[in-house]
Amino acid sequence: MISDKLKLDDIDRQIISLVQDNPALTHTEIATKINRSQPTVGMRIKKLEKNGVLQFQPGINFRKVDLFLATVEIQTKNPEEILDMARFCPFMLNAFRLSGAHNVCILLASSKLEKLDNVINYHFRDNPSISSVSMEVIIDIAKDFILPIDFDSEDHDPTIEEGCGPKCKYKIAKERGLVKLIDT
Repeated sequence: MISDKLKLDDIDRQIISLVQDNPALTHTEIATKINRSQPTVGMRIKKLEKNGVLQFQPGINFRKVDLFLATVEIQTKNPEEILDMARFCPFMLNAFRLSGAHNVCILLASSKLEKLDNVINYHFRDNPSISSVSMEVIIDIAKDFILPIDFDSEDHDPTIEEGCGPKCKYKIAKERGLVKLIDT
């Protein structure tokens, strides 16, 4: 059970559920709903945050904005290289190691679909360490989906030939030795 694995009791679960449903709730409002004192709620939330179980992350609600969101699944010999790229690329919101037919999944966002397509083509389609690339554009989202976005992506106009060009944060990070270089 998730609660057991995270070492949560019923009060912690109630607090987390309420905060997930409405992050704007005050400690006093939560206390009233779960029949506990405001200081108890405050201490519990502080403990959950300190343990990394509960986090408050500002971001864009992709369910409510007109931005392109896409997933890219990749089969690569060097998954760490792709994860490093995602740490720096303003178009890549996050990347995940997978088991199965593909070993990396990347979540990307932009105001223009062409930018996403160019990022994918430049970084992945001609990369000899990548044997498979599959891009899917997300067309509908069932629940609110909030993620931080790097507004620097708007300053980049990636092309198939040059990627993001001299402003590419991934290229700059490689030049500065911030990325693990992996031989292909």
